Amino acid sequence: EIPLRLVGSEMCIRDRINCECKSFYKRGNDMSKLLIQGGKKLSGSFDVPAAKTAYLPILAASVLSEEKVVLHNYPGFADTENMCNILSSIGVKIERQDDCLIVDPTSLFSWSIESELASQVRSSIFMLGALLAKERKAKVAYPGGCEIGVRPIDIHLSGFRKMGVKVEEKHGYIYCDASSIHSAFLTLDFPSVGATESLMMAACLCDGETRILNAAKEPEIVDLQNFLNAMGAEVHGAGSSEIVIYGVKKLHGCEYDPIKDRIIAGTYMIATAMCGGDVLINGVKSANLQALIDKLDKTACLIDVKNDKIRVTRGDCRLGCLGKIETSVYPGLPTDLQAQLLALATISEGTSIIVENVFESRFKHVPELIKMGADVHVCDRVAVVRGCNALYGASVCGMELRGTASLVLAGLVAEGYTTVSGVKHVDRGYNKIETDLALLGADVKRIDD
Repeated sequence: EIPLRLVGSEMCIRDRINCECKSFYKRGNDMSKLLIQGGKKLSGSFDVPAAKTAYLPILAASVLSEEKVVLHNYPGFADTENMCNILSSIGVKIERQDDCLIVDPTSLFSWSIESELASQVRSSIFMLGALLAKERKAKVAYPGGCEIGVRPIDIHLSGFRKMGVKVEEKHGYIYCDASSIHSAFLTLDFPSVGATESLMMAACLCDGETRILNAAKEPEIVDLQNFLNAMGAEVHGAGSSEIVIYGVKKLHGCEYDPIKDRIIAGTYMIATAMCGGDVLINGVKSANLQALIDKLDKTACLIDVKNDKIRVTRGDCRLGCLGKIETSVYPGLPTDLQAQLLALATISEGTSIIVENVFESRFKHVPELIKMGADVHVCDRVAVVRGCNALYGASVCGMELRGTASLVLAGLVAEGYTTVSGVKHVDRGYNKIETDLALLGADVKRIDD
């Protein structure tokens, strides 16, 4: 017989089991799959949504304000939804009006991010820098996210310690006391995007001048600087290897429109290259995708750039060999486009070499592509891809965000039907990918298992 109550708990065991079951079935994306019939060319235009990787740190930074913040073009990805849940859990009021997000941090009452929430999104770590600046203390659970390799947060913590923050790691949490936080000169061991952003936030409300050397240069760093400055911060140099922050007493509200998602834009550019057709990508700066454009120029694609519009055209001729591809920090080829380019290489002429220099476990999609007929051999961080004449539909499973996207692209060109499970991963960075692709002429449907 099941006892009525657990010792030391107010929750009945039967109630707990029912709660867990409801929670499981509530996560509909866990049960969803994408059904794809390959062979359709793509055509039309696509308006790129706001960037997940820009929106997440901006959401975290919004708690620094003494007033409401209005963010335009809210993208509604699973990751941004999870970040909103984190903000709500510490008292921040979130309101949606059309495509705008109104963030009111004036009722902030907690400086603790619990494990259940932090495990849902890697970018929960951004809350550490923001809370240290605003509350002078923080307790944040270790972040979750895609399992694509070791992503230590030691660069974040080392920077905080140099700023006078007492940091203690225990029981799965990071405890920080910033009562003596001060400005500092910081040199990052690696140009980490997350660490650069966290330290920018932490320094905004510190007296004096903070310099971050060997800073990341990604466009999202520039966007965070622009947002912080719109609230009254004094941050300079983003986009270069040295960022200077002059601390101010407080920040005020603002309206802001985050930049567009260069990774989504790049994904659909690669999809057009693979499927053939004519697609106009609207809203993204071509300079932010120059490394990808250079690679696609080597194939049979025509790339036409004008202002914030990129047109990708490909006829019936086979794609040329991609040669050697190496991921790198910006302005190099983004690691977040590696999986999609590998999918493209599987149907291109000749042999392509793909070197993953950022994360050591970013080839988890390769065994699934091999099920579809791809010829790929992986050794450590190098993948050798011999282009084949065709891919074939199969049941495949995504294990992380960009790898799952690559399986969707492979399904678009495969003969017959492809079923992609693990859709919850792709939902983290693409809002209804099946709808976007269907509007461009692909045959993609979301189905429940």
